[in-house]
Amino acid sequence: MDADSRAAVLDERALLRLRSLARLDPDLLVTDFTAPEAAAALREAEVLVTGWGCPPLTAEALALMPALRAVVHTAGTVKGLMTEAAWERGLSVTSAAEANARPVAEYTVAAIVFANKRILDAARAYAEARAQLDPLRLYPAIGNYRRTVGVVGASRIGRRVIELLRSYDVEVLVYDPYLNRQEAAALGVEQTTLDQLTFRSDVVTVHAPELPETRHLLDARHIALMRDGATLINTARGSLVDTEALTAHLVSGRLHAILDVTDPDVLPADSPLYDLPNVLLTPHIAGSLGTELTRLADAAADELDRYSRGLAFAHAVQPTALSRSA
Repeated sequence: MDADSRAAVLDERALLRLRSLARLDPDLLVTDFTAPEAAAALREAEVLVTGWGCPPLTAEALALMPALRAVVHTAGTVKGLMTEAAWERGLSVTSAAEANARPVAEYTVAAIVFANKRILDAARAYAEARAQLDPLRLYPAIGNYRRTVGVVGASRIGRRVIELLRSYDVEVLVYDPYLNRQEAAALGVEQTTLDQLTFRSDVVTVHAPELPETRHLLDARHIALMRDGATLINTARGSLVDTEALTAHLVSGRLHAILDVTDPDVLPADSPLYDLPNVLLTPHIAGSLGTELTRLADAAADELDRYSRGLAFAHAVQPTALSRSA
């Protein structure tokens, strides 16, 4: 991993636990597999603990690690790390994607609650009036009771959102072409088409993976189907939403949006979305940050503990699943 990732994820407590599970040199940080100072350690390495900034495990890199058997990734996706050669090697691979899903789901549920309570609108109106307001007159449909939430993608994060929403009196619709009827029943959700989901939902929240076939999954037609006053939440990837089409509906005031990701990643300085009262933009902060990063280290240590006891990884990554996951 790179130096910033190590500093953020592997604090002294995490390093102490890792050292209790394996022979590890806490002073060795490998950012280049071909670096001479890493050669001796890589020849012996049975497990790599990796993170953001790790170079790809190419055939050339793997040749330097004849004893390598497993990869414990302290971040989410391993797509940039695992090459075809690495999978052919038969490595056991795990990631902290499950741990990283939790703060994204928490952000999303907070955004859903705030959206239906019209928190941003009410706070802005109160600041302008500086006097008592009549919320029922201003927002007659305010509240979360019996609202409909549409979850686009029964992914790891999407399922965590559904789980957290169980304590709320809301109806949950799900669109996911890979979700079968039995899984939907077990999740306690109504499986539906994307057309129906966008048309019926008070809040639409996006949790599908970024793949070539999911670009503009929410296109101009689906955005137009959303009911007046509905909110779109995106904590997945900006490319899943047609930004130009969404912007038109936000500028008109017809829809609301809470966007942690956009397309492009940083909007142009003259984008109207920065200043619209019905839009909340955040700079990609839904995922693990600050104290939440240590959860990733804990997850990695848990997996290393399982490996040291001869157990399979609890969150093993299978190459066949990567074609339809983040």
